[in-house]
Amino acid sequence: MIVVPEPNFSHLLSLRGPYGTFEHAKYAIPRVEHGYCTDDVSRVALVLARQDTAAMTDDLTELMWSSLHFMEQAQRATGEFVNRRLCTGDWEYPASSNDCWGRALWALGTLYARSGDSALRDRALHAFERGAAVRSSWPRSMAFGALGASEVLRVSPQHASARQLLDASVTVLDRENVSKHWRWPEERLTYANAVLPEALLAAGVFTGDGRLVDLGLEQLRWLLESETSQGHLSVTPSGGRGPDDTGPAFDQQPIEVAAMSDACVRALTVTGDPFWRQGRELCELWFMGHNDLRVEMFDQHTGGGYDGLTASGPNLNQGAESTVALLTTLQHARRFALATS
Repeated sequence: MIVVPEPNFSHLLSLRGPYGTFEHAKYAIPRVEHGYCTDDVSRVALVLARQDTAAMTDDLTELMWSSLHFMEQAQRATGEFVNRRLCTGDWEYPASSNDCWGRALWALGTLYARSGDSALRDRALHAFERGAAVRSSWPRSMAFGALGASEVLRVSPQHASARQLLDASVTVLDRENVSKHWRWPEERLTYANAVLPEALLAAGVFTGDGRLVDLGLEQLRWLLESETSQGHLSVTPSGGRGPDDTGPAFDQQPIEVAAMSDACVRALTVTGDPFWRQGRELCELWFMGHNDLRVEMFDQHTGGGYDGLTASGPNLNQGAESTVALLTTLQHARRFALATS
């Protein structure tokens, strides 16, 4: 029997710098010269917002506050975000409504919805509201933003700008599948794929639109089945996958697994269907070694997640993105284990 460990935040804490969480690592050592990015700091804020209050140490609380401060500084008056920050603290412009905008809104909405600290909640909501006036042409950016809006609406159902952002996201994400064989709204799978059906699910549940719920479940089921091989998860590689591509393919990124885990948990919450519980478990097991190469995808000593599954084995670097992907997946495992104990 495989034992899924509890989240270990030691490595994430070791990536802290003067301004935020360093983006990259060489093995477990932060690559200071590569600086920071809003994408990853938002991921850090999200995983901390989801952490049980009783398990929040002083270090984790400080990291959550510093991550919020980083996002506030990254945001421009327009509501857009600058993504890159040098190790000196200087920002690399311009600002945009790309993924960093969507991920920041997801994190800010979650901090507002789940934190017990009223001061932190107020600041997170203020930044969210400024960003919620922005629109992006990128479906994944809008999907990330929609998940942040759904968090705000979960505790403040009448929040106008969150509802407007959610509705705007639906207009971008509500697309027909390519064909009856390729049950996906894009010609190729790319990255963080499961966030698209998850956002549809979140929007459908809040608005009571059963069609959106059904479409999200259909797309997610197709994605999970197409990324399952011989009883284990075999996710879309970093180069993407099209209708004629066959697997296994590499490099597989932990972000794909974490996005699938999040989406399966939402689908399970909505439907109660054990199919989604099994999907969530496949994500946990991918990190534990139930993958195409039968290798563990994390460092048991540091708690860091490996940066990718290559054709020759794990990329042993333990950057922020892959470490947060591991932690969010383990958080889901722990919550369900507690709920059934």
